[in-house]
Amino acid sequence: MTELSKIERAAVERAAVSPMLARTEAWTAINSGTRNIVGLARMADALADAFSVLPGPVTLVEPEPADSVTADGQVLPLAHGHHLHLAVRPDAPAQILLTGHMDTVYGADHPFQANTWLPDGNLNAPGAADMKGGLALMLAALEAVEGSALASHIGYEVLINSDEETGSFSSAGLIAGAAKGKIAALTYEPALPDGTLAGARGGTGNFSIVVHGKSAHAGRNPDEGRNALVAAADLAMRLNDAKAPGLAVNPAKIDGGGPNNVVPELAILRVNFRPKDAEAITRARIAIDQAVAIVSVKHDVRIHVHGSFNRPPKPLDAGAEKLFELVRASGADLGIPVAWKFSGGVCDGNNIAACGVPVVDTMGARGGLIHSPDEFLIPESLAERAALSAVTMLRIAEKGKL
Repeated sequence: MTELSKIERAAVERAAVSPMLARTEAWTAINSGTRNIVGLARMADALADAFSVLPGPVTLVEPEPADSVTADGQVLPLAHGHHLHLAVRPDAPAQILLTGHMDTVYGADHPFQANTWLPDGNLNAPGAADMKGGLALMLAALEAVEGSALASHIGYEVLINSDEETGSFSSAGLIAGAAKGKIAALTYEPALPDGTLAGARGGTGNFSIVVHGKSAHAGRNPDEGRNALVAAADLAMRLNDAKAPGLAVNPAKIDGGGPNNVVPELAILRVNFRPKDAEAITRARIAIDQAVAIVSVKHDVRIHVHGSFNRPPKPLDAGAEKLFELVRASGADLGIPVAWKFSGGVCDGNNIAACGVPVVDTMGARGGLIHSPDEFLIPESLAERAALSAVTMLRIAEKGKL
């Protein structure tokens, strides 16, 4: 750490003694699957209590309305947890955004609920890497910055949402509002086990395509029916044929059908698109429109498309490259190698980048096998990544820009 300033060295030391691991273990013991509203409330309260050490008002914000298509074709509202918001020194010359999520992919009835220490010293726990460890080190880094002489030079908003794992539909507006006027953003998704970060990212779009046909007796008068299941299967095949370099398409599920002697009158196709860039989104939208038009006529059915490209692709533009270089240089002075590569996964960093704000969205702990019962956190990475965040923020505070 020979290139660190005295202020930076002191901040690294402050971050290192933060109870990050204890907080992570306590938070992973709370089930906060996206649909577990009771568990999310417990998690939000725990986070509000922890983040209240920072000099700004902590509020729990009501989720925005969001809905989904049920298996019987109804569009119904979805319940979401509250989102945590904190603002500190909104009038400071340099303003940044820090984001994370409190929800996990493990529901209240999921078998993966307990913390286990592995023989290699890593922590196997639900959400340990994704991203309760990241939230703990984010707080440690902010505490370290607050204890420095440069604290007054930087203001920040913290936004921890409750629905990132399912698309951030009830927090998208909150993210966009918090991103306004920020010179940079840091998001605390986990880094890879070797510390590699996600650079550019592809986008995603999730659609539920509802097909209304007409029921009839499968033996007595089948020609009077309009088979919604067959029409949905035709849609799936046509959309699958739209995949190409830069555009992945995954028809994932068809809900519908019933007794063998009834022509099905309803089917819902669930399909996911992964566009690499804006041009791929245009191609995907054209493919959807064309497939719906053709199938509607061919099968004499009515079709309703529900969904959107809720996370646009995140390119590495000039601003993002400048922020990545700042993180890389901070890491080099800490003895932490920092590299990044393209990721087909998506997160709230996509939404932040779409607001024109440079973002590094894998500032969290090192870990792996996320979204599985084998998820693990590398404990020594907590202090390491907290130091990386603290030094990055202090250098933004010192320069007042990237």
